[in-house]
Amino acid sequence: MRNVRAYFLSAAIALVFLGCKTTQNVVVQPNFNLVNTTPAKKTDLSENEFQRWSHLDITQDSVAGMSLSKAYQFLEGKKSKEVIVAIADSGVDVKHEDLKGVLWINPSEIDSNNIDDDKNGYRDDVFGWNFLGNKEGEIVTIDQLEITRLVQKGKSKFANVDVVNLSEQDKKEYDAHLKLVKEYDATIIEKEVELSKMEDYLITLGLIQQDFKAVRDLAKQKTLTLELVNSLNVPNLQTLVKVKNVANILKQGMNEDMLNEEHEKVVEYLKEIKKAMKGYDLEMNFRQSLGDDLYDITDKFYGNNNVLGTAEVAKHGTHVAGIVAANRANSIGAIGVANNVKIMTVRIVPDGDEHDKDVALGIRYAVDNGAKIINTSFGKRFSPNKNWVFDAIKYAAENDVLIVNAAGNDGKNIDSRASYPTDSKDIIIEYADNVITIGASSLSYDKNLPASFSNYGKINVDVFAPGVDIYAPVPNDKYEALSGTSMAAPSTAGVAALIRGYYPNLTAKEVKEIVMNSGVKINFDVIKPGSQSEDNPEGELIPFAELSVSGRIVNAYNALQLADYISNKK
Repeated sequence: MRNVRAYFLSAAIALVFLGCKTTQNVVVQPNFNLVNTTPAKKTDLSENEFQRWSHLDITQDSVAGMSLSKAYQFLEGKKSKEVIVAIADSGVDVKHEDLKGVLWINPSEIDSNNIDDDKNGYRDDVFGWNFLGNKEGEIVTIDQLEITRLVQKGKSKFANVDVVNLSEQDKKEYDAHLKLVKEYDATIIEKEVELSKMEDYLITLGLIQQDFKAVRDLAKQKTLTLELVNSLNVPNLQTLVKVKNVANILKQGMNEDMLNEEHEKVVEYLKEIKKAMKGYDLEMNFRQSLGDDLYDITDKFYGNNNVLGTAEVAKHGTHVAGIVAANRANSIGAIGVANNVKIMTVRIVPDGDEHDKDVALGIRYAVDNGAKIINTSFGKRFSPNKNWVFDAIKYAAENDVLIVNAAGNDGKNIDSRASYPTDSKDIIIEYADNVITIGASSLSYDKNLPASFSNYGKINVDVFAPGVDIYAPVPNDKYEALSGTSMAAPSTAGVAALIRGYYPNLTAKEVKEIVMNSGVKINFDVIKPGSQSEDNPEGELIPFAELSVSGRIVNAYNALQLADYISNKK
């Protein structure tokens, strides 16, 4: 994440020697340092444009997309090699109409014969493997957050201990435990306050909806306008209050449909908050009950081949897989970024925080079964067995596998607060060169370009990519627009897959640097993610260049031009 340009210096040196060949073709290195001055789009997108905005082009469409159409025009007439992309996530709906034609199928495994045909230790792993299960067919869908596990572990250790007589080492551990408990308790209070506020807001919305119905009945009209409402003859004081409430809403440019939509969003958000609260349950231990030893990395042959999990929990992973590779040729649903890709499913993420053991073994499984790219759209603040994951990432690097990692959705600077998994042990120096960490950008080519929720970091986030309202498959042959750095990572993984497919002589390290250096350079100020609040609704303006190593947003067309240039010089 730190050394963006070192490779291209060596490429320039190599060019001097290559130029000595008498038959050498002259190839001009693309220049991506020019600043794009295209103004932001001012008109609304059509439904079709909105569903594929991340594929649009900044210059042609005034939308901060990745220029996919131009990229595929550039690739016309070129041949590609199939690339396996592993989706390390919550599961994938392998029966989805837009995915079933792009799935990796283990060529050495016979489906449902209850035999480990390829003798890799994972029986009937036809589409991948579920590390959140056991051989009896049980699966885990929800689990604690890592902070909860650590607090629980500390409470067990120090429950009946004489703190005064602790050793120096144990005293340090006890102090760290108390600090963690303080954060844990404060977070629960914060979540409970948020839950209470949203419940009150939902009640208020419901009352306003009732007012609209009453005023519609009074007006005997299906649709209300401000002019109509102001002209009504009000029979009593109670109705007058309702009419004034409705008029006030209409004056703000809202209408009943927008209120209903807001109500639905709040209901869904409340469900998410309540679901997230379960992660703080100290008594929940579903993953620990599957039979393997969670704290023994050598106990690795567990799980089962149910890579879906359930349709509900597989929503995230299915969406991520679809962003990368939803069928581009079937004229239905969504359109993936990459062609000639096969999706391998590695199920390691529950509702809650993933376990380090599952992450490490999931990465190794993907590498051992031929993945050239692994998408990791997950993350957490604490990683008690991070060395297992560090070793797995290095194993992927040794086998030339690129890991595309989501930066996280806390609106935080991860240069000052670590987020795992990561390719740095000290938040400064990389221990591997095959991880690219992605922040989320929106369609707005203006101060609203970075997603308000995206993590950022001049050292630990490499580049930004589309991650707001990304339309892709969800289980049961459905489609939705979802937001998160979880969506930005597969947008980038799709571009990386195009590079690896059409230019297979490029290494994971080279692909990472190509994606970073070829992005569209942004030279204007933007609202710093996480800086907006009730007290400061406008947020803080900072240069976009301060949010990542490259100061760029991913662009497929540029990346392929640079890949073509570098590939032809090897």
